Amino acid sequence: MKITKKTLADAVEQQIISSEQADKLYDFWQTSAIDSPRFTFTHVLYYLGGLIAIGAMTLFMTLGWESFGGAGIVFIAVFYAAVGLKITNHFAAKQLHVTAGICATFIVCLTPLAIYGLQQWLGFWPDDSVYRDYHRYIKWNWLYMELGTLAIGALVAWRYKYPFLLMPIAVTLWYLSMDISVLISGEYYSWGIRKLVSMYSGLLIIGLAFWVDVRARGKADYAFWLYIVGVLAFWGGLSLQNSDNEWSKFLYFCTNLLMIGVGVFLIRRVFVIFGALGVFIYLGYLASDVLKDSWLFPMALTAIGLGIIYLGVLWQKHEKSMTEKLRKMLPAPLRELLEHKV
Repeated sequence: MKITKKTLADAVEQQIISSEQADKLYDFWQTSAIDSPRFTFTHVLYYLGGLIAIGAMTLFMTLGWESFGGAGIVFIAVFYAAVGLKITNHFAAKQLHVTAGICATFIVCLTPLAIYGLQQWLGFWPDDSVYRDYHRYIKWNWLYMELGTLAIGALVAWRYKYPFLLMPIAVTLWYLSMDISVLISGEYYSWGIRKLVSMYSGLLIIGLAFWVDVRARGKADYAFWLYIVGVLAFWGGLSLQNSDNEWSKFLYFCTNLLMIGVGVFLIRRVFVIFGALGVFIYLGYLASDVLKDSWLFPMALTAIGLGIIYLGVLWQKHEKSMTEKLRKMLPAPLRELLEHKV
């Protein structure tokens, strides 16, 4: 629940706390939350600026950089990294952890560029592909860049311990799984294997995110970006599968329902959002293809929707007692994780 002056004013009006206590609580909350990630104009500026800088060195890299040659690219990347490290330490010393985390992430995102330049410089680059293709195509050429990024990312994350640093690590894990699978299979242009690998690598990243979530309970949200990338990879690969089997499509529907349940259980909205999208995709398929001539389907769907709303009412009525009973059945680490999120 977000604490606002209106919330505290209501508590004062109901004589739960005094007006003086409300002012002190609000000042304490403002001070403690001043540099934690929040949806404020200041933090939007932080992340917008950081993502533009990161994008300039990754997604939006132009062919003009190839004119510098391998050595030039390495030296420029190292120079940028040195500047990023200096700024990171400056912000960290001032306890500006959000900005320090963004700058540290910028350093990690420079790693594939530096390794690409080094391979070009030493003459180890195997073909005529260029760095800007790194984020567009699946090729075995990128393996050294990905492994180096994971190593540098782990080192920087161990040193600074900022949650945003898990973003490039999670994305690189996804890239790595795709490139390794295509390298092993030799099917460089097979979309089928890419979709399968995306789905299963997404599951592995989700598993890693859950492990990190449990290990880091009570601390910063280190699992956030791992969950985001894992769910994107899994749900994207799952949704792109082709099947003429009705049972397979129904299984897709059930999987998305399960995602919604997992999202509610772990208090992770990304599962709920993509699970809900999958449910609507399946219902849309039923309405447009399977039951397009049925007058009963919309009525049945309406009844199901109202029934779900009623279940929500019942759950709200008995939520406290049922939650306590269910949590007593969970292992202690998982129970502590959920308690820290409430």
